[in-house]
Amino acid sequence: MKFTFNKQFMVLKFLLLKCFAKQITLKLTEAGTLPNKIGIGEKILVTNLKIIGEINGTDLRFIREMAGSDVKGNSTSGNLSVLDLSEAKFVAGGDYYYKDYEDGCYTSNDIIGKYAFRDCKSLTSVIIPSSVTEIREYAFDGCISLKNVNIPSSVTEIGCGAFGGCSSLTSVNIPSSVTKIEGGTFDFCTSLTSVNIPSSVTSIGTRAFWCCWFLASVKIPSSVTEIECGAFSGCHSLTSVNIPSSVTKIGELAFNKCSSLTSVNIPSGVTEIGEYTFSGCRSLTSVNIPSSVTKIREYAFSGCSSLTSVNIPSSVTKIGELAFNKCSSLTSVNIPSSVTSIEESAFSGCSGLRSIYVYAETVPSTVAGAFEGCDSKNCTVYVPKGTYDAYWLSEWGYFDNIVEFDATNIRNIVAEPEVQENARYAVNGQRLTAPVKGINLVKYNNGRVKKEIVK
Repeated sequence: MKFTFNKQFMVLKFLLLKCFAKQITLKLTEAGTLPNKIGIGEKILVTNLKIIGEINGTDLRFIREMAGSDVKGNSTSGNLSVLDLSEAKFVAGGDYYYKDYEDGCYTSNDIIGKYAFRDCKSLTSVIIPSSVTEIREYAFDGCISLKNVNIPSSVTEIGCGAFGGCSSLTSVNIPSSVTKIEGGTFDFCTSLTSVNIPSSVTSIGTRAFWCCWFLASVKIPSSVTEIECGAFSGCHSLTSVNIPSSVTKIGELAFNKCSSLTSVNIPSGVTEIGEYTFSGCRSLTSVNIPSSVTKIREYAFSGCSSLTSVNIPSSVTKIGELAFNKCSSLTSVNIPSSVTSIEESAFSGCSGLRSIYVYAETVPSTVAGAFEGCDSKNCTVYVPKGTYDAYWLSEWGYFDNIVEFDATNIRNIVAEPEVQENARYAVNGQRLTAPVKGINLVKYNNGRVKKEIVK
Protein backbone atom coordinates (compact mmCIF):
# COMPACT_ATOMS: atom_id res chain seq x y z
CA MET A 1 0.00 0.00 0.00
CA LYS A 2 1.34 3.40 -0.99
CA PHE A 3 1.11 6.35 1.39
CA THR A 4 1.16 9.89 0.23
CA PHE A 5 3.41 12.34 2.04
CA ASN A 6 0.41 13.90 3.84
CA LYS A 7 -0.82 10.53 5.05
CA GLN A 8 2.65 9.61 6.26
CA PHE A 9 2.88 12.93 8.09
CA MET A 10 -0.50 12.45 9.79
CA VAL A 11 0.44 8.93 10.90
CA LEU A 12 3.73 10.21 12.28
CA LYS A 13 1.98 13.08 14.08
CA PHE A 14 -0.52 10.62 15.61
CA LEU A 15 2.27 8.35 16.85
CA LEU A 16 4.17 11.28 18.31
CA LEU A 17 1.04 12.69 19.97
CA LYS A 18 0.34 9.27 21.48
CA CYS A 19 3.90 9.13 22.76
CA PHE A 20 3.78 12.57 24.39
CA ALA A 21 0.21 12.24 25.68
CA LYS A 22 1.50 10.80 28.93
CA GLN A 23 2.54 13.21 31.62
CA ILE A 24 5.96 14.70 31.07
CA THR A 25 7.71 15.94 34.18
CA LEU A 26 10.48 18.46 33.67
CA LYS A 27 12.77 19.82 36.37
CA LEU A 28 14.16 23.25 35.59
CA THR A 29 17.39 24.12 37.35
CA GLU A 30 17.16 27.65 36.04
CA ALA A 31 14.22 29.86 35.05
CA GLY A 32 13.85 30.50 31.33
CA THR A 33 15.21 27.11 30.21
CA LEU A 34 11.94 25.32 29.33
CA PRO A 35 12.37 25.97 25.55
CA ASN A 36 15.70 24.08 25.77
CA LYS A 37 13.98 21.03 27.29
CA ILE A 38 11.28 20.57 24.68
CA GLY A 39 12.01 20.74 20.98
CA ILE A 40 10.17 23.07 18.61
CA GLY A 41 8.45 20.15 16.94
CA GLU A 42 7.56 18.47 20.22
CA LYS A 43 5.92 21.42 21.94
CA ILE A 44 2.69 21.13 19.96
CA LEU A 45 2.40 17.41 20.78
CA VAL A 46 2.67 17.47 24.58
CA THR A 47 -0.74 17.16 26.28
CA ASN A 48 0.21 16.67 29.94
CA LEU A 49 3.04 18.64 31.53
CA LYS A 50 4.38 18.98 35.06
CA ILE A 51 7.07 21.54 35.80
CA ILE A 52 9.33 21.51 38.86
CA GLY A 53 11.40 24.61 39.58
CA GLU A 54 11.33 28.32 38.79
CA ILE A 55 9.59 29.70 35.69
CA ASN A 56 9.73 33.20 34.24
CA GLY A 57 8.33 35.06 31.25
CA THR A 58 10.38 33.04 28.75
CA ASP A 59 8.96 29.78 30.08
CA LEU A 60 5.42 31.16 30.26
CA ARG A 61 5.59 32.33 26.66
CA PHE A 62 6.57 28.77 25.64
CA ILE A 63 3.80 27.23 27.78
CA ARG A 64 1.27 29.54 26.12
CA GLU A 65 2.32 28.30 22.67
CA MET A 66 1.98 24.72 23.91
CA ALA A 67 -1.54 25.51 25.18
CA GLY A 68 -2.89 27.06 22.00
CA SER A 69 -2.04 30.79 22.11
CA ASP A 70 1.06 32.77 21.19
CA VAL A 71 2.51 35.95 22.67
CA LYS A 72 -0.04 38.10 20.78
CA GLY A 73 -3.03 35.93 21.59
CA ASN A 74 -3.13 34.27 18.17
CA SER A 75 -4.06 30.59 18.01
CA THR A 76 -1.35 27.94 17.76
CA SER A 77 -1.57 24.21 17.08
CA GLY A 78 -0.48 23.35 20.64
CA ASN A 79 -2.35 20.56 22.47
CA LEU A 80 -1.34 21.07 26.11
CA SER A 81 -4.38 20.11 28.18
CA VAL A 82 -3.21 19.38 31.73
CA LEU A 83 -0.70 21.74 33.36
CA ASP A 84 0.63 20.86 36.81
CA LEU A 85 2.54 23.73 38.42
CA SER A 86 2.17 22.47 41.99
CA GLU A 87 5.96 22.29 42.39
CA ALA A 88 6.76 25.29 40.24
CA LYS A 89 7.41 28.88 41.29
CA PHE A 90 6.77 32.08 39.32
CA VAL A 91 9.75 34.46 39.37
CA ALA A 92 10.52 37.80 37.74
CA GLY A 93 12.63 37.93 34.62
CA GLY A 94 12.87 36.58 31.08
CA ASP A 95 10.99 37.74 27.98
CA TYR A 96 7.54 39.25 28.04
CA TYR A 97 4.94 36.51 27.77
CA TYR A 98 2.04 38.55 26.33
CA LYS A 99 1.83 41.65 24.16
CA ASP A 100 -0.79 43.98 25.64
CA TYR A 101 -1.26 46.53 22.87
CA GLU A 102 2.18 48.16 22.80
CA ASP A 103 3.35 46.98 26.19
CA GLY A 104 4.73 43.59 27.09
CA CYS A 105 3.66 41.71 30.22
CA TYR A 106 6.46 40.35 32.40
CA THR A 107 6.40 37.88 35.27
CA SER A 108 6.66 38.87 38.95
CA ASN A 109 7.57 36.81 41.99
CA ASP A 110 4.71 34.56 43.17
CA ILE A 111 2.15 36.26 40.95
CA ILE A 112 0.19 34.97 37.98
CA GLY A 113 0.25 38.18 35.98
CA LYS A 114 -2.43 39.72 33.80
CA TYR A 115 -3.23 37.81 30.61
CA ALA A 116 -0.87 35.00 31.72
CA PHE A 117 -2.93 32.18 30.17
CA ARG A 118 -5.40 34.27 28.18
CA ASP A 119 -6.97 32.40 25.25
CA CYS A 120 -5.05 29.19 25.99
CA LYS A 121 -7.89 27.20 24.47
CA SER A 122 -6.38 23.73 24.95
CA LEU A 123 -6.05 23.92 28.74
CA THR A 124 -8.58 21.80 30.63
CA SER A 125 -6.89 21.63 34.04
CA VAL A 126 -4.36 23.81 35.88
CA ILE A 127 -2.80 23.30 39.31
CA ILE A 128 -1.53 26.61 40.66
CA PRO A 129 1.55 26.61 42.94
CA SER A 130 0.92 27.13 46.66
CA SER A 131 3.41 30.01 46.61
CA VAL A 132 1.15 32.21 44.42
CA THR A 133 -0.40 35.16 46.26
CA GLU A 134 -2.22 36.94 43.38
CA ILE A 135 -4.05 35.99 40.22
CA ARG A 136 -4.22 39.21 38.26
CA GLU A 137 -6.58 40.65 35.65
CA TYR A 138 -7.76 38.34 32.86
CA ALA A 139 -5.17 35.69 33.81
CA PHE A 140 -7.31 32.82 32.47
CA ASP A 141 -9.71 34.87 30.36
CA GLY A 142 -10.98 32.98 27.31
CA CYS A 143 -9.69 29.55 28.41
CA ILE A 144 -12.80 27.98 26.91
CA SER A 145 -11.81 24.35 27.67
CA LEU A 146 -10.77 24.92 31.29
CA LYS A 147 -12.87 22.64 33.53
CA ASN A 148 -10.82 22.47 36.71
CA VAL A 149 -8.61 24.96 38.45
CA ASN A 150 -7.13 24.62 41.89
CA ILE A 151 -6.80 27.98 43.66
CA PRO A 152 -4.52 27.55 46.71
CA SER A 153 -5.15 29.17 50.09
CA SER A 154 -2.11 31.39 49.57
CA VAL A 155 -4.05 33.49 47.04
CA THR A 156 -5.41 36.70 48.56
CA GLU A 157 -6.43 38.55 45.38
CA ILE A 158 -8.19 37.43 42.22
CA GLY A 159 -8.25 40.22 39.65
CA CYS A 160 -11.14 41.40 37.50
CA GLY A 161 -11.99 39.11 34.61
CA ALA A 162 -9.52 36.50 35.88
CA PHE A 163 -11.72 33.60 34.76
CA GLY A 164 -14.00 35.48 32.38
CA GLY A 165 -15.23 33.46 29.42
CA CYS A 166 -14.10 30.11 30.88
CA SER A 167 -17.22 28.56 29.42
CA SER A 168 -16.38 24.96 30.42
CA LEU A 169 -15.69 25.70 34.10
CA THR A 170 -18.36 23.86 36.13
CA SER A 171 -17.37 24.67 39.70
CA VAL A 172 -14.85 26.75 41.58
CA ASN A 173 -13.68 26.87 45.17
CA ILE A 174 -12.64 30.33 46.29
CA PRO A 175 -10.20 30.12 49.22
CA SER A 176 -10.95 31.84 52.52
CA SER A 177 -7.92 34.09 52.02
CA VAL A 178 -9.82 36.09 49.36
CA THR A 179 -11.74 39.15 50.61
CA LYS A 180 -13.32 40.45 47.41
CA ILE A 181 -14.62 38.93 44.20
CA GLU A 182 -13.64 41.56 41.67
CA GLY A 183 -15.59 42.78 38.67
CA GLY A 184 -16.16 40.22 35.92
CA THR A 185 -14.12 37.54 37.71
CA PHE A 186 -16.41 34.75 36.48
CA ASP A 187 -18.50 36.50 33.83
CA PHE A 188 -19.68 34.28 30.97
CA CYS A 189 -18.67 31.10 32.81
CA THR A 190 -21.73 29.60 31.20
CA SER A 191 -21.21 26.04 32.56
CA LEU A 192 -20.71 27.12 36.19
CA THR A 193 -23.39 25.44 38.30
CA SER A 194 -22.22 26.15 41.82
CA VAL A 195 -19.81 28.39 43.64
CA ASN A 196 -18.57 28.51 47.19
CA ILE A 197 -18.13 32.06 48.46
CA PRO A 198 -16.10 31.99 51.71
CA SER A 199 -16.98 34.02 54.79
CA SER A 200 -13.89 36.17 54.22
CA VAL A 201 -15.50 37.89 51.21
CA THR A 202 -17.03 41.30 51.94
CA SER A 203 -17.89 42.44 48.42
CA ILE A 204 -19.15 40.81 45.21
CA GLY A 205 -17.97 43.06 42.42
CA THR A 206 -19.51 44.46 39.25
CA ARG A 207 -20.51 41.71 36.79
CA ALA A 208 -18.77 39.12 39.00
CA PHE A 209 -21.08 36.29 37.83
CA TRP A 210 -22.59 38.03 34.79
CA CYS A 211 -24.31 35.56 32.41
CA CYS A 212 -23.41 32.43 34.37
CA TRP A 213 -26.41 30.80 32.71
CA PHE A 214 -26.40 27.51 34.63
CA LEU A 215 -25.59 28.84 38.10
CA ALA A 216 -28.51 27.33 40.01
CA SER A 217 -27.59 28.19 43.56
CA VAL A 218 -25.29 30.49 45.42
CA LYS A 219 -24.82 31.02 49.13
CA ILE A 220 -23.85 34.55 50.02
CA PRO A 221 -22.13 34.61 53.43
CA SER A 222 -22.99 37.08 56.18
CA SER A 223 -19.63 38.79 55.71
CA VAL A 224 -20.80 40.36 52.43
CA THR A 225 -21.91 44.00 52.68
CA GLU A 226 -22.10 44.91 48.98
CA ILE A 227 -23.49 43.23 45.89
CA GLU A 228 -22.37 45.50 43.10
CA CYS A 229 -23.79 46.38 39.69
CA GLY A 230 -24.79 43.40 37.53
CA ALA A 231 -23.20 40.88 39.92
CA PHE A 232 -25.63 38.07 39.03
CA SER A 233 -27.27 39.54 35.94
CA GLY A 234 -28.27 36.95 33.34
CA CYS A 235 -28.04 33.98 35.75
CA HIS A 236 -31.10 32.37 34.17
CA SER A 237 -31.01 29.18 36.27
CA LEU A 238 -30.80 30.88 39.67
CA THR A 239 -34.03 29.92 41.48
CA SER A 240 -33.46 31.43 44.89
CA VAL A 241 -30.97 33.60 46.67
CA ASN A 242 -30.58 34.40 50.34
CA ILE A 243 -29.23 37.91 50.76
CA PRO A 244 -27.82 38.16 54.30
CA SER A 245 -28.74 40.96 56.68
CA SER A 246 -25.18 42.28 56.44
CA VAL A 247 -25.80 43.57 52.90
CA THR A 248 -26.44 47.31 52.78
CA LYS A 249 -26.07 47.87 49.05
CA ILE A 250 -27.52 46.02 46.08
CA GLY A 251 -26.30 47.64 42.88
CA GLU A 252 -28.27 48.31 39.72
CA LEU A 253 -28.80 45.30 37.45
CA ALA A 254 -27.63 43.02 40.29
CA PHE A 255 -30.22 40.31 39.56
CA ASN A 256 -31.40 41.54 36.16
CA LYS A 257 -32.85 38.78 33.94
CA CYS A 258 -32.60 36.08 36.60
CA SER A 259 -35.63 34.58 34.92
CA SER A 260 -35.96 31.53 37.25
CA LEU A 261 -35.76 33.51 40.50
CA THR A 262 -39.02 32.95 42.39
CA SER A 263 -38.48 34.83 45.63
CA VAL A 264 -36.04 37.20 47.21
CA ASN A 265 -35.68 38.74 50.64
CA ILE A 266 -34.17 42.20 50.69
CA PRO A 267 -32.40 42.85 54.01
CA SER A 268 -33.36 45.73 56.26
CA GLY A 269 -30.07 47.57 55.79
CA VAL A 270 -30.71 48.29 52.11
CA THR A 271 -31.82 51.88 51.48
CA GLU A 272 -32.33 51.85 47.74
CA ILE A 273 -33.41 49.42 45.04
CA GLY A 274 -31.38 50.50 42.04
CA GLU A 275 -32.11 50.68 38.34
CA TYR A 276 -32.96 47.32 36.74
CA THR A 277 -32.04 45.48 39.97
CA PHE A 278 -34.72 42.80 39.51
CA SER A 279 -35.82 43.68 35.98
CA GLY A 280 -36.78 40.68 33.86
CA CYS A 281 -37.15 38.32 36.84
CA ARG A 282 -40.28 36.90 35.23
CA SER A 283 -40.71 34.04 37.75
CA LEU A 284 -40.58 36.30 40.80
CA THR A 285 -43.88 35.95 42.66
CA SER A 286 -43.13 37.81 45.86
CA VAL A 287 -40.67 40.30 47.21
CA ASN A 288 -40.19 41.81 50.63
CA ILE A 289 -39.25 45.48 50.51
CA PRO A 290 -37.99 46.54 53.98
CA SER A 291 -38.82 49.81 55.69
CA SER A 292 -35.24 51.01 55.23
CA VAL A 293 -35.79 51.51 51.47
CA THR A 294 -36.43 55.14 50.51
CA LYS A 295 -36.22 54.91 46.71
CA ILE A 296 -37.33 52.41 44.12
CA ARG A 297 -35.37 53.38 41.04
CA GLU A 298 -36.12 53.15 37.30
CA TYR A 299 -37.00 49.69 35.94
CA ALA A 300 -36.35 48.12 39.38
CA PHE A 301 -39.01 45.39 38.93
CA SER A 302 -39.82 45.92 35.26
CA GLY A 303 -40.96 42.74 33.50
CA CYS A 304 -41.59 40.80 36.72
CA SER A 305 -44.66 39.31 35.08
CA SER A 306 -45.42 36.78 37.87
CA LEU A 307 -45.38 39.32 40.71
CA THR A 308 -48.89 39.29 42.20
CA SER A 309 -48.67 41.87 44.97
CA VAL A 310 -46.26 44.35 46.45
CA ASN A 311 -46.28 46.31 49.66
CA ILE A 312 -44.38 49.56 49.37
CA PRO A 313 -43.13 50.61 52.83
CA SER A 314 -43.81 54.03 54.33
CA SER A 315 -40.13 54.95 54.00
CA VAL A 316 -40.37 55.21 50.20
CA THR A 317 -40.73 58.74 48.81
CA LYS A 318 -40.32 58.10 45.10
CA ILE A 319 -41.30 55.34 42.67
CA GLY A 320 -39.06 55.62 39.64
CA GLU A 321 -39.78 55.53 35.92
CA LEU A 322 -41.03 52.11 34.71
CA ALA A 323 -40.31 50.65 38.17
CA PHE A 324 -43.13 48.08 37.89
CA ASN A 325 -43.60 48.19 34.14
CA LYS A 326 -45.27 45.07 32.66
CA CYS A 327 -45.88 43.42 36.02
CA SER A 328 -48.96 41.95 34.38
CA SER A 329 -49.93 39.63 37.28
CA LEU A 330 -49.92 42.43 39.84
CA THR A 331 -53.47 42.67 41.22
CA SER A 332 -53.07 44.97 44.19
CA VAL A 333 -50.66 47.66 45.31
CA ASN A 334 -50.46 49.85 48.39
CA ILE A 335 -48.92 53.30 48.03
CA PRO A 336 -48.11 54.85 51.42
CA SER A 337 -48.54 58.51 52.31
CA SER A 338 -44.78 59.02 52.21
CA VAL A 339 -44.73 58.68 48.40
CA THR A 340 -44.68 62.14 46.84
CA SER A 341 -43.68 61.23 43.29
CA ILE A 342 -44.66 58.46 40.86
CA GLU A 343 -42.60 58.74 37.69
CA GLU A 344 -43.46 58.10 34.05
CA SER A 345 -44.82 54.62 33.23
CA ALA A 346 -44.09 53.40 36.77
CA PHE A 347 -47.00 50.93 36.61
CA SER A 348 -47.55 50.87 32.85
CA GLY A 349 -48.64 47.53 31.43
CA CYS A 350 -49.89 46.26 34.81
CA SER A 351 -53.01 44.94 33.11
CA GLY A 352 -54.04 42.75 36.06
CA LEU A 353 -54.32 45.59 38.59
CA ARG A 354 -57.71 45.60 40.29
CA SER A 355 -57.08 47.71 43.40
CA ILE A 356 -54.75 50.56 44.31
CA TYR A 357 -54.76 51.93 47.86
CA VAL A 358 -53.30 55.43 48.07
CA TYR A 359 -52.85 56.81 51.59
CA ALA A 360 -51.60 60.33 50.81
CA GLU A 361 -54.05 63.17 51.50
CA THR A 362 -51.92 65.40 49.27
CA VAL A 363 -52.11 63.89 45.81
CA PRO A 364 -48.73 62.40 44.84
CA SER A 365 -47.15 63.96 41.78
CA THR A 366 -47.96 61.51 39.02
CA VAL A 367 -46.55 61.81 35.51
CA ALA A 368 -48.90 61.19 32.61
CA GLY A 369 -48.77 57.56 31.56
CA ALA A 370 -47.79 56.25 34.99
CA PHE A 371 -50.65 53.73 34.76
CA GLU A 372 -50.86 53.43 30.97
CA GLY A 373 -52.08 49.99 29.93
CA CYS A 374 -53.81 49.33 33.26
CA ASP A 375 -57.50 48.47 33.11
CA SER A 376 -59.00 51.87 33.89
CA LYS A 377 -62.55 50.50 34.08
CA ASN A 378 -61.99 47.47 36.30
CA CYS A 379 -59.31 48.80 38.62
CA THR A 380 -60.52 50.72 41.67
CA VAL A 381 -58.40 53.44 43.27
CA TYR A 382 -59.02 53.90 47.00
CA VAL A 383 -58.15 57.36 48.35
CA PRO A 384 -58.47 59.00 51.80
CA LYS A 385 -61.82 60.54 52.75
CA GLY A 386 -62.29 64.07 51.49
CA THR A 387 -59.75 63.79 48.66
CA TYR A 388 -61.92 62.45 45.84
CA ASP A 389 -62.06 65.72 43.89
CA ALA A 390 -58.32 66.32 44.13
CA TYR A 391 -57.51 62.84 42.83
CA TRP A 392 -60.19 62.91 40.11
CA LEU A 393 -58.88 66.22 38.76
CA SER A 394 -55.27 64.93 38.64
CA GLU A 395 -53.63 62.23 36.51
CA TRP A 396 -55.43 59.74 38.76
CA GLY A 397 -58.57 60.66 36.87
CA TYR A 398 -57.39 58.09 34.32
CA PHE A 399 -59.32 55.55 36.40
CA ASP A 400 -63.11 55.38 36.18
CA ASN A 401 -63.53 54.16 39.75
CA ILE A 402 -62.12 56.32 42.54
CA VAL A 403 -63.50 55.47 45.95
CA GLU A 404 -62.88 57.22 49.25
CA PHE A 405 -62.04 55.12 52.30
CA ASP A 406 -61.16 55.79 55.89
CA ALA A 407 -57.38 55.66 56.02
CA THR A 408 -57.22 56.90 59.63
CA ASN A 409 -55.13 54.64 61.83
CA ILE A 410 -54.69 52.04 59.13
CA ARG A 411 -52.24 53.93 57.00
CA ASN A 412 -49.53 51.77 55.58
CA ILE A 413 -51.24 48.55 56.61
CA VAL A 414 -51.25 45.98 53.84
CA ALA A 415 -54.75 45.88 52.44
CA GLU A 416 -56.26 42.57 51.55
CA PRO A 417 -56.85 42.29 47.82
CA GLU A 418 -60.48 42.21 46.80
CA VAL A 419 -61.92 38.72 46.78
CA GLN A 420 -62.84 37.95 43.20
CA GLU A 421 -63.96 34.89 41.30
CA ASN A 422 -61.08 33.28 39.41
CA ALA A 423 -62.74 30.24 37.92
CA ARG A 424 -66.00 28.24 37.99
CA TYR A 425 -66.49 24.48 37.57
CA ALA A 426 -69.29 21.94 37.38
CA VAL A 427 -69.27 19.08 39.90
CA ASN A 428 -67.76 16.83 37.20
CA GLY A 429 -64.78 19.16 36.93
CA GLN A 430 -65.83 20.83 33.66
CA ARG A 431 -64.73 24.47 33.40
CA LEU A 432 -67.70 26.85 33.12
CA THR A 433 -67.68 30.22 31.41
CA ALA A 434 -70.88 31.35 33.19
CA PRO A 435 -73.12 30.17 36.08
CA VAL A 436 -75.01 26.96 35.22
CA LYS A 437 -78.11 25.66 37.00
CA GLY A 438 -77.24 23.25 39.78
CA ILE A 439 -74.14 23.04 41.99
CA ASN A 440 -71.20 25.20 40.87
CA LEU A 441 -67.72 25.09 42.38
CA VAL A 442 -66.32 28.61 42.52
CA LYS A 443 -62.62 29.28 43.01
CA TYR A 444 -61.60 32.72 44.33
CA ASN A 445 -58.36 34.68 44.03
CA ASN A 446 -57.61 34.15 47.74
CA GLY A 447 -57.32 30.39 47.14
CA ARG A 448 -60.71 29.46 48.63
CA VAL A 449 -63.24 27.22 46.88
CA LYS A 450 -66.97 27.55 47.59
CA LYS A 451 -70.04 25.56 46.57
CA GLU A 452 -72.73 27.70 45.01
CA ILE A 453 -76.26 26.55 44.15
CA VAL A 454 -77.54 28.22 41.00
CA LYS A 455 -81.34 28.06 40.53
